[in-house]
Amino acid sequence: MITYNDIYEASRKERYSEQLQKIPNSFISDFAVYLREKTEMASKENDSFSDVIMKAKKQIENAKTLFKEFILRRRKKILNLVLVATETGISKQDFDNMLTFEKKLFDDLMKCVDSSDKKLNEALNGKEETKKNDLIIFKEDVEKFVGLNGDEMGPYDKGQMANVSKEIAKILIDGEKAELVEDS
Repeated sequence: MITYNDIYEASRKERYSEQLQKIPNSFISDFAVYLREKTEMASKENDSFSDVIMKAKKQIENAKTLFKEFILRRRKKILNLVLVATETGISKQDFDNMLTFEKKLFDDLMKCVDSSDKKLNEALNGKEETKKNDLIIFKEDVEKFVGLNGDEMGPYDKGQMANVSKEIAKILIDGEKAELVEDS
């Protein structure tokens, strides 16, 4: 179990260090238990103006604020580590000090940056991304319908133009409800 002082110290160490600080793997769950117990204690007391309750409520408020700042600082450090790793190729710096969900965040961000770099290189090398949508014009009124991703589409009026996915465009064109607008 952690105390308010433990939360304060963890936040303080994270604030004044450039490196991710080592924290126990159970820190997040211990914090959740701390909040739950303090909240229960504050709600059980009969006299809502007693000093004990006021102090407990203030500690809960402060602990939440410290925890949010703590997590935000750790995220910023992880983002910086991702940027360093993408430039240097060294991606395991401070990896030991990350919690499990932070390691996953780091890996996911690395994948996103790698994917973005590949798209940037393709664009620089003249490879265009293939079109995913078609511009169509409706030949008749079309009522609301559910698209391939489950979202509602429409209704559409005769003569109205819409930018829809290639699959939806094909269905509407094959059903003679719309026609493709020629690219200029």
